[in-house]
Amino acid sequence: MTTGYPGNFHNFKTSPTQFYTWNNYRCAYEVHTPIDVENNQKIALLLIHPIGVGLSRHFWQRFYEKWYHLGRENLIYNPDLLGCGESSMPRLAYTPNDWAEQLQDFLLILRRPVILVVQGALFPVAIALIRKLSISHLIKGIILSGPPAWPVITKKAEHWQQKLTWNLLNSPLGNGFYRYARGEKFLRSFSTRQLFAEEEQVDTEWLNMLKLGSRNMASRYAVFAFLARFWQQGYEQAITKINQPTLVVLGEKISSISKSGTKETPIQRSQAYIKHLPKGETVFISGRNVLPYESTAEFVKVVADFVDKIESNILKT
Repeated sequence: MTTGYPGNFHNFKTSPTQFYTWNNYRCAYEVHTPIDVENNQKIALLLIHPIGVGLSRHFWQRFYEKWYHLGRENLIYNPDLLGCGESSMPRLAYTPNDWAEQLQDFLLILRRPVILVVQGALFPVAIALIRKLSISHLIKGIILSGPPAWPVITKKAEHWQQKLTWNLLNSPLGNGFYRYARGEKFLRSFSTRQLFAEEEQVDTEWLNMLKLGSRNMASRYAVFAFLARFWQQGYEQAITKINQPTLVVLGEKISSISKSGTKETPIQRSQAYIKHLPKGETVFISGRNVLPYESTAEFVKVVADFVDKIESNILKT
């Protein structure tokens, strides 16, 4: 399939869905490639989509379309995490390390440098991934879109609470909840209350994506694992050891879904990340919590500037 924008901008093509096998599971991904760019030496982007009802790699569509609209020439790798999209959906209590191992195998297949672009609370997946010595040298930078509040990312959830929540959700009660949660009424209400800065941005395109992505009931397991907070493992020390340049993109109206992060202001979140990331910088743009979707043009601009900076530094070394 070929898509893109007319005029002087580069068009791009999206590969048919491709697959590789990790741990006997099928893992899906797409590759987005600029047209008429031979021997592409630009650093690639590896996108990590959020976990939620109906979410998958399609979360990034607005981002990569705008990216190539601006004439950018970087390849974009866009995988479905296990339990989402077209990847296998086993009944697992997924942890960040599970998804990191899936992506580690993907990077071992690619064998090319990438910049990670990570949405929201999937930051722990990036942390787990850069700990993998076999591929850590391939990760040249990290871009965090709306990462969790500092009290949330540094908290370690109690194992008994995680297990209790997981067992409760993996029951007829949880199944009933998921059937309700994938309905338009809940999706619209949750998106308006927790994700978007403006109610009118919760549009038909967004809701249809979520409804389609949640059609398979097996997609509930990744969501349940996320709700059980298997990702919340206390990352303060790990963040201080990230040596890659890291850009933290925050919405001017950013909020926290978790109660433990509700008292943190956007400035406090920015300061906390800057204080603990050895090579970190932050930038504010309009929007709330799903910046690649709700504030696409601004998000693409700050990401492009950061990618240019990393590419320039690589050329100097």
